[in-house]
Amino acid sequence: MKHFTALCILALLFALVVPTSAQFKDVGLGGGIGFGGVFGQTDDLVDKESRFLARAFLRYGFADVVQGELGVGLGRMAGSNRVGKFEGNQDGSNAIAQIVPIDFRLLLSPFSFTNWNPFIYAGAGVIHYDMEETPGNTDPSVKKKGWLGYAPAGIGIQIRLDDNTAFEMSGGFNYAFNDNLNTITSASQANATGKDAYWNFLIGLTVAGESGSADPDGDGLTNREEKQLGTDKKNPDSDGDGLSDGDEVHKYRTNPLLADTDGDGLSDGDEVLKYKTDPLKADTDGDGLSDGDEVYKHKTDPLKADTDGDGLSDGDEVLKYKTDPLKADTDGDGLSDGDEVLKYKTDPLKADTDGGSVNDGQEIANKTNPLDPTDDVPKKKEIKVEVGKAIVLEGIVFKTGKWDIEPASEEILEQAFNTLDQNKDVQVEIRGYTDNVGNPASNMRLSQRRADAVKAWLVKKGIPADRVASKGYGDTNPIGDNKTADGRQKNRRIEFFRVK
Repeated sequence: MKHFTALCILALLFALVVPTSAQFKDVGLGGGIGFGGVFGQTDDLVDKESRFLARAFLRYGFADVVQGELGVGLGRMAGSNRVGKFEGNQDGSNAIAQIVPIDFRLLLSPFSFTNWNPFIYAGAGVIHYDMEETPGNTDPSVKKKGWLGYAPAGIGIQIRLDDNTAFEMSGGFNYAFNDNLNTITSASQANATGKDAYWNFLIGLTVAGESGSADPDGDGLTNREEKQLGTDKKNPDSDGDGLSDGDEVHKYRTNPLLADTDGDGLSDGDEVLKYKTDPLKADTDGDGLSDGDEVYKHKTDPLKADTDGDGLSDGDEVLKYKTDPLKADTDGDGLSDGDEVLKYKTDPLKADTDGGSVNDGQEIANKTNPLDPTDDVPKKKEIKVEVGKAIVLEGIVFKTGKWDIEPASEEILEQAFNTLDQNKDVQVEIRGYTDNVGNPASNMRLSQRRADAVKAWLVKKGIPADRVASKGYGDTNPIGDNKTADGRQKNRRIEFFRVK
């Protein structure tokens, strides 16, 4: 027993330093062989001797902590009979038996470690014995050869050498159901101790394949599933994408052999754990850009079809309109890219689409057309007059009795010109009037010449002559009292009458 204890200590130390990747609960059908010794514990063998024992077995793990084992052994059990010497047998004759134990055992392993696995065992079986030598006081009525039942029990330790091979040591006590192993009955024994038994210890090797239902890498897939899928049963993440093979197959339905199942440029692990995108869909938000391009190239949100909220999808901005998907107003004109494209038909890459000097946003605010450059320049001051009505051009001054226009009249004449220039459909009649001082015929001619002078000024500035008529009305249609200087001043006037 001292030797067996020393071997167990060495086995434990060895287990702590030998690396391995599988546990014994994952073992499937296997077998092994062990060699060691046997010490008889029979009634009449006082001086026990260690003899050889070999044992072969088949083993199968059918639960996480239990293995079943069927084994057969071959060995010898021996000892000298000192008792016989006291009874006149001076040669101290020996008892030597050949034994063939056959049994079924259950191995219980409640504690499973990475590199080693202690166990206890118990079982039942039969032993075929054959007494090759018997002591002098052998009872002749006892059979020297035959079968008897027995129960083995003991402890052991398994040490994984690699995925399929283990070093094993065990030792135990084997209790026979009668005392025939030494062919001596209890009645003839001077030193009877009850039923026969023997101690044994074994060291050896076991070889086993892994169970199809085992999951040595702990990824959630059994060996059988990993074989079918082609994944690595020793690596919980075969494709290195950050997801276990089991989660890929059973939870996310991704391919455990492809790090990027949908080919969008993001690993399945990043899609699931980091970006929350769909690892089975290359374009999660359906904006026309792959999730990978959104994350790495365009810096857009792969979960939002319109990252900047401008009314255009990220894909349309990048691929169709070439606008910035991170900037709602790419050209900075005050209009969103979506409004420019969909509502106003302006160019979202140009602040001033029509090139008329006013940006698109300001044109919309001014209610001008951002596609027409002619309305970009703010209108100059003009005269507001309705069709069929006249307005006095206050400020036109002539020399007394003359039709020469004084420089002081320039401002009001410019407004008349702006009216015609900025409104191409307007047509007017320039009407001249005088007070009632002087000859009416002379006043009529003077008023006509003054109306003609205003028309000439406008035509010279660029207004087509057919848009301007001129007519003198003399002292007719007074608007003031000709009896007063102030009234006469009001009557000496030029009117701007809108014909069209």
